[in-house]
Amino acid sequence: MAGCAGLAGSLAVARDPGAGRARTLMRRGREARWSSTAGEKLRTLFDGRREWLCAPVAALLAALGDSVLPLLAGAVAVPLVRRWLLRRARGRERERAVDAVTSLCGAVVGELRAGREPGEALLAAVHDADALGAAESAVLAAARFGGDVPGALRKAADGPGLEGLAGMAACWRVAVDGGAGLAAGLARLESALRGERRRREELRAQLAGAWSTVAVLALLPVVGLGLGAALGADPLQVLLHSPGGLVCLATGALLEAAGLLWATRIVRTGEA
Repeated sequence: MAGCAGLAGSLAVARDPGAGRARTLMRRGREARWSSTAGEKLRTLFDGRREWLCAPVAALLAALGDSVLPLLAGAVAVPLVRRWLLRRARGRERERAVDAVTSLCGAVVGELRAGREPGEALLAAVHDADALGAAESAVLAAARFGGDVPGALRKAADGPGLEGLAGMAACWRVAVDGGAGLAAGLARLESALRGERRRREELRAQLAGAWSTVAVLALLPVVGLGLGAALGADPLQVLLHSPGGLVCLATGALLEAAGLLWATRIVRTGEA
């Protein structure tokens, strides 16, 4: 009976292969649409709140280990993870600001060499490269109406990653007061900023191995728990429901935290 049913189905598909392909494509389209919708919902739910992913992980561990200790650990982990994510976000914003200032210098140099006046060149370059942050309106007003452009650039340089604007203000002041070429000064400043970025990238590449070591150090306890569960030792039950296991859990957590802090401090000292 199974063979006859399979033969009948194959004959039906053979008679109308287009219909079979259409059904397959529609089914795949529905699956892809459902998966994309689910992914978008998850991204929307945890957008800007990724630290709360610790909560379902802690709830799962609490259910597996039949204990409230993972829930307490998850509650402690949420602010720590939020602080780490904020630090990473500030670092990315700083990198983007440095790149934007470098692009701004190059754009101003290009406009100056094309024959524009300094104020017009700055106006045209700022519209193309968003590098001034909250002080953009003050700089634009100074450039458009003949105000104190170097002063506005120095105020804008107070933001994170915008220190290059102070060098741009110095070049502008020297060009206005001493008659030096603004394009030449900004070109040297752009070259210096690009060289600094290359040095940062080289340093980041050299420290990638150290950060990998820190990540492996952080994941070793999880690997150990997984190996114990694979061998049938039930490590969560031992750690969460026995005096010796609780002592080992507390000691291991302290050693893990100390090791991570020590390794992170070593790497950050190298970065500094």
